[in-house]
Amino acid sequence: MLNFAIETGFVLIGLAMLLNLWRLLRGPDITDRILALDTLNINAIALLVLFGIRAASSAYFEAALILAAMGFVATVALCKFLLRGDIIE
Repeated sequence: MLNFAIETGFVLIGLAMLLNLWRLLRGPDITDRILALDTLNINAIALLVLFGIRAASSAYFEAALILAAMGFVATVALCKFLLRGDIIE
């Protein structure tokens, strides 16, 4: 039963990533593209967590934490650049 749930999660997260990629490429505004990139990052974190559950390895969870931290910093930097025109004041 757990294997079925994990495989279903892979399929659904893969579908969500494809839809986010479509919004990233097709977004009418830059804010839509930033939001799609942030959501794509969240889906990648979920995918890593599912790989970690499937492989029973804690290395995937540590990689997911690092990816979450990097994604947060990237989103903040992109938003700051969008608002002010520079990242470092």
